[in-house]
Amino acid sequence: MTKPAVKRTVDMQIIADWVEPHSRVLDLGCGRGVLLDSLVQSKDIFGVGVDLDFDKISACVKRGVTAYQGDMMAFMGAFPDGHFDRVICSRTLEEVGHPGAIIAEALRVGRAVTVGFVNHAFWKNRLDAFLHGRKPRNDVYTTGWSESRPANPVTVADFEDFCSAKGYRIVRRALLGGDWKQPCRVAPNLLAGYALYDLAK
Repeated sequence: MTKPAVKRTVDMQIIADWVEPHSRVLDLGCGRGVLLDSLVQSKDIFGVGVDLDFDKISACVKRGVTAYQGDMMAFMGAFPDGHFDRVICSRTLEEVGHPGAIIAEALRVGRAVTVGFVNHAFWKNRLDAFLHGRKPRNDVYTTGWSESRPANPVTVADFEDFCSAKGYRIVRRALLGGDWKQPCRVAPNLLAGYALYDLAK
């Protein structure tokens, strides 16, 4: 198993711990449906995913995961307030054009919103940019600038300031070190490699 794949299993387990059994879950940017499939198996949820990528939606269908190809804002707009017990944005918000609007709409259709992201301010990223004057390249940021992802790199400090300004309640959070396994208890904006937040209004 590759390093990114190993890391992915850790954040998936934390998310699973936060999901209530038999709940209704919407996964924004669901990819190939790995997370939703795992939650269906372990928590007996009703899950639906949304993604723009046709190949990824096809992979969801092959897994037996219900998924919709299209714009996530348009999809959420079809549902009433509080329709879902939980909306998940796992490594998604960095890729969208208006992450603040996505979170606001997710908090409208979902009673809880789980957000997970790579902390762009992790010390190795800072050091790499300082020493080389280039976009960081590592196990997480694997592409060069010309095929660059993410479009909206986010930091722990950015996200917590955003939540405070908007009045969103951070119910709980999980901050992991550079190995994405051990908890990061001090200076998370510098030392956390990955962050997970559970939000509510």
